[in-house]
Amino acid sequence: MSDGQKSSSSADRQVGRGPGPGFGGPGGPGGFGMVVQKPKNAKRTFLRLLRYFGRFKFRITLVFVAAVASTLFTIVTPNLLGDATTDLATGFVNKLRGLPDAGIDFTKILHLLVLLGALYLFSSVFSWVQQYIMAGVAQRMVFNLRKEANDKLAKLPVSYFDSHPHGDILSRFVNDFDNISSTMQQSLTQAIQAIITFVGVIIMMLTISWIMTLAVALTLPLSLVVTRAIAKRSQQYFVTRQRRLGELNGHVEEMYTGHAIVKAFGHEAESIAAFAQINERLYDSTWRAQFITGIIMPVMNFIGNIGYVLVCVIGGVLVTRGSIKIGAILAFIQYSRLFTQPITQLSSISNVIQSTLASAERVFEIIDEREDLPESRVPEALIDAQGDVTFEQVEFSYKPDAPLIEQLDIQARSGQTVAIVGPTGAGKTTLVNLLMRFYELSGGRILVDGVDIAHMRRESLRELFGMVLQDTWLFHGTIRENIAYGREGASETDVIEAARAAFADHFIRTLPDGYDTLLNEEASNLSQGQKQLLTIARAILANPKILILDEATSSVDTRTEAHIQTAMKRLMKGRTSFVIAHRLSTIREADLILVMQHGSVVEQGTHEGLLRLGGVYADLYNSQFSHEEALSAVAVG
Repeated sequence: MSDGQKSSSSADRQVGRGPGPGFGGPGGPGGFGMVVQKPKNAKRTFLRLLRYFGRFKFRITLVFVAAVASTLFTIVTPNLLGDATTDLATGFVNKLRGLPDAGIDFTKILHLLVLLGALYLFSSVFSWVQQYIMAGVAQRMVFNLRKEANDKLAKLPVSYFDSHPHGDILSRFVNDFDNISSTMQQSLTQAIQAIITFVGVIIMMLTISWIMTLAVALTLPLSLVVTRAIAKRSQQYFVTRQRRLGELNGHVEEMYTGHAIVKAFGHEAESIAAFAQINERLYDSTWRAQFITGIIMPVMNFIGNIGYVLVCVIGGVLVTRGSIKIGAILAFIQYSRLFTQPITQLSSISNVIQSTLASAERVFEIIDEREDLPESRVPEALIDAQGDVTFEQVEFSYKPDAPLIEQLDIQARSGQTVAIVGPTGAGKTTLVNLLMRFYELSGGRILVDGVDIAHMRRESLRELFGMVLQDTWLFHGTIRENIAYGREGASETDVIEAARAAFADHFIRTLPDGYDTLLNEEASNLSQGQKQLLTIARAILANPKILILDEATSSVDTRTEAHIQTAMKRLMKGRTSFVIAHRLSTIREADLILVMQHGSVVEQGTHEGLLRLGGVYADLYNSQFSHEEALSAVAVG
C-alpha cells in the first residue's frame, strides 16, 4: 500500500448481505416481497451471458426437448383422468337405469390407468434428464466464467485492488457466482416449464369449454392487482429488514473481532444491550414483512376458489344440458389449478433473473477492467543480476492532476543498503511499488543493471526481489508451508536454516506441533512479532538479489529486533537493499539515506553527513531522539 494512496483493507467489510427470508415462501428468494438488485443494462448482460452457453448448444437443445416432453406429459394426464371418470360415471348410471349390457368397462379404465402411469413415469424421467444435463451445463458455464474472471484478476494492476474494497471482490467471487450458478441450473428450466405449462393449459382448457376458460381468465387480473399491491407494501419492510440485518451483522462482527478489547474495558453489558436493541428492530421489520407477504397465498387461494365456484356452476349447467361430460369438469378443475401456478412461478423467476443479471453484470465489470500494460513483445532478461538500480527522471501520479513524484533521480549500487525516510505521504512506499512495477511510471525510467524494467517481464523482474512488509501476510497452512512459500522446491533443511537465520526456530520448536503447527486464517494463534519473524524467514529462504524491507522490525520487541538486525545484516551482505524506516536509529549504518518530502528526494547521504548538514533529516532524527529519551525517563521514573 502506498503512502500516497491508502488501499482498502479487510476492515472494508460488507454488511447487509445476510440470508434472505425462508426459501420457498412468498418472501423467499424470488418471492414477491424480496429485495431485488436490478441490473443497469439487463438486455446486454443477458445476451452476453447467453454467449457462454454457445459451446453447449447440443446439450441445451436436449434440455429444451426434455423440458417440453416432461411438461406435455404432465398436461395430458388430467384429460385422461377425466376420461376415466366419465367412463366410470357413465357405466354406473347406465347400470342404474337397467340398460342392456350396461356396466363399467374395467378393461378400458385399466388401460387408461396404465397409460397414466406410463405418462407420469416418462414425465419424471424427462424431468430428471433435463435437471441432470442442465446441472452439468450450468456448473461448466460458471466454471469457465469464474476461471476467466480469476485469470483477469491476475492481470489487473495493483491500483484496481487499492481502489476496490476486498470484501466487494470476495462478494463477487462467492455470492454473485453462486447466484448465477443456482439460477442457471434451476430457474431457466423452471421458466421453460412455466411457459409451456401456461400455453398448454390454456389450449387444453379451450378444448374443453371456452366459456369456463373465460370465467377462470377473469380472475387473473384480480390476482395480479392484489399481489402487486401486497408486494409493494411488503417491499418497504424487506428493505428495512435488510438494513437492520446489516446493522446486526456489523455489530456482531465488531464485537467478536474486538472481544478482547470489549472485555478489557468492561463494555459487555453495553454490547449486549446494543445487540438486543438492534435485534428487536430486526424482529419487528422481519415480522411485518413476513406477515404481509404471508397474506399473498390466502388471498390467491381465495381468488382461486372464486374461479372454482364459477367453474363448478357453469360446468354443472353445461353437464345438465349435455354440452360436456362430467369427467371434463374434473379435468378442467385440475387445469384451472395449473393455470395460476406458472404465473406465480414466472413472477418469482423474473425477480431471480433480475438479481442474477445484476450479479453477472458485477462479474463482467471485473472481466472488462483495464489490464496492466502489455508486456514487451521482445522482453529483456537478466542472466546474472548484480543489483544496480537507477531512477532516471522518474515521474508518477495516482491522479493526473495531482503529481506525487517529479524528476526523481536515484543511484543505488550493487550491495548497497539504501534507506528511505520521510513523513507519512512522502512517497516512500510508492517508490518501492514503482520498482516492483506494481504501478507504471508517468515518465522517466527505472533501470536494473542497465535494463529498463519496462522492457522486462513482470514475473522475471519480481523474481529478483524479496520483500518483508510491516503488515504481515501468512496463509492458512503449516508454519513449514508458510516459510517454504519463499522458494519453490525448498527442502526441510532449507526451511529450518532460514528459520534459524531469522531467529524463529526457537519459538517454532516450543509450539506443540513445531513446524507442523497449523496457522488459522488470520494467523491469530501467533503473536505479531512471531508472524513477522516467519515473514523474515520466508524472505531469507527466497535468497533474492534485491531486498525490500518496509519497517520489518516494527512489531517485535527490542531484544528480538537486535537478533533480526543481526540476521538482516548477514542477509543484506552483498545484496542491494531498500529499507523504508520510521525509526531512524535502525538505519545509521545505511550506505545511502534518501530523505523524501512530497514525492521528491530533498536530501541524500550517509547518517553522519546528513546530521552535519543540519537539514530535514537532522530535524527528524533529533526530534525522534528527544522523544525516545523522554519515554525512557518516564519509564525509569
